[in-house]
Amino acid sequence: MTNITRMSLDEIKAKHARGEVRPTRPDAPTYDMPEGFWDHAEIVLPQPKTPISLRVDPDVLAYFKAQGGGHLTRMHAVLRAYVDAHRKAD
Repeated sequence: MTNITRMSLDEIKAKHARGEVRPTRPDAPTYDMPEGFWDHAEIVLPQPKTPISLRVDPDVLAYFKAQGGGHLTRMHAVLRAYVDAHRKAD
C-alpha cells in the first residue's frame, strides 16, 4: 500500500529547508510545458480497491505465481484489460 501524505506548500518548503527533500537527479529529463498547461488540471485521487475472496483454478494461480511476486497485481491487470476491452466494444 502506498503512503500518501498531504502537505501544504509551506510544509514542503520547510522539509526542503531541513534537507528532507531529495534533489532531482542530474540526469533527469526536463520538459518544457506549454503556457496554461496546468490551468484546468484536477486532482484525481485513486479509488480504493474492494477486497474480495475469489476462487480460481489451481493451474491459473500456479501460472501467475510462477512469474514471481506480484501475482495478484498481474491478475488484476488481466481483469482490468478485459473490462477495458469490453467497455470499448459496447
